[in-house]
Amino acid sequence: MKKIAIAFLLSLLVGNVYSQQQIRKVKIGDVVKMIDTSTVPIVVNFWATWCAPCVHEIPWFESSVAELKDKNVKLVLVSLDFKSDFPDKIKAFVKSKGYKASILWLDETDADLFCPLIDNKWSGSIPATLMVNNKKGYRQFYGEQVPEMKLKQELKKLVE
Repeated sequence: MKKIAIAFLLSLLVGNVYSQQQIRKVKIGDVVKMIDTSTVPIVVNFWATWCAPCVHEIPWFESSVAELKDKNVKLVLVSLDFKSDFPDKIKAFVKSKGYKASILWLDETDADLFCPLIDNKWSGSIPATLMVNNKKGYRQFYGEQVPEMKLKQELKKLVE
């Protein structure tokens, strides 16, 4: 009985740690600084829980980046959800989907301000993705959903 109780407590603890994924509130300057100072290849995906194409492509990003773990590629999901959704709704959504990437919530509402700081071509539509490798001077922006095969091709360019 003692072993069952310990196993149960451990499973609760592990489940609780997993569900405690932090979702940091950031400003656009924080995101730009993170991108500009990254010493590893970084993929920044702008998404929202209510955006079907966003939710559809995130598993591709997570699995494709996981395949490059030896290249130290960092995946960051930047939520553009509404202020009323932060943090509880976003956290519950992330937990239900099992996302493992770093999750940030962008505390900005003026797309005319923050979009051009990421890329001049960004109209504000999501999903949107920026891939940067500062060491090799690589920077590529996608203002639409990236099909899985295209994503794999682009990730190769990011790390090679």
